[in-house]
Amino acid sequence: MKAAYVSAMEALYFLCAAIAGACLAIVTLIIPYGVFCRYVLNSAASWPEPLAVLLVILFTFLAGAACYRAGVHIAVSMVVDALPTRAGWLLRHARDLVMALIALFAVIWGIKLVNITWDNTVGEFPWLSVGVTYLPIPIGGFITLLFIIEQIWIGPPGEGSIVHREPVSAD
Repeated sequence: MKAAYVSAMEALYFLCAAIAGACLAIVTLIIPYGVFCRYVLNSAASWPEPLAVLLVILFTFLAGAACYRAGVHIAVSMVVDALPTRAGWLLRHARDLVMALIALFAVIWGIKLVNITWDNTVGEFPWLSVGVTYLPIPIGGFITLLFIIEQIWIGPPGEGSIVHREPVSAD
């Protein structure tokens, strides 16, 4: 059972990191395009900035969940890791509890926000529901909650985890 859960969390972590990376890459491409249109062509495109904002929202909630699992979220680990073993153990459990409450808040209130705004549309994208743009909040909260359950139940990802793999070098 634990092995299946860890495998699922590995896949979910990879998916979060991949989507967050794609969002960042797309934002990196569309912002210069918007600047080029505005200052070189003297004709501002209306869609690059709002699309960048939507992608940054998606990036934020998925990358935040992935960072929690990897233990690299500065607000989560910096103080806890600096403490002695016994105090650190206690604070790690307190950290997980607080993070679970925050994730649960994001899920519950995120769903309410999605429901309330579902019938509204984004001005630059009239075919896109505002509710859809807020979906990363409850989804990111739920994924974070799954990673917290893994942290409490199984512990941090082991040495064989994708979290600890070095990126492929260009050399």
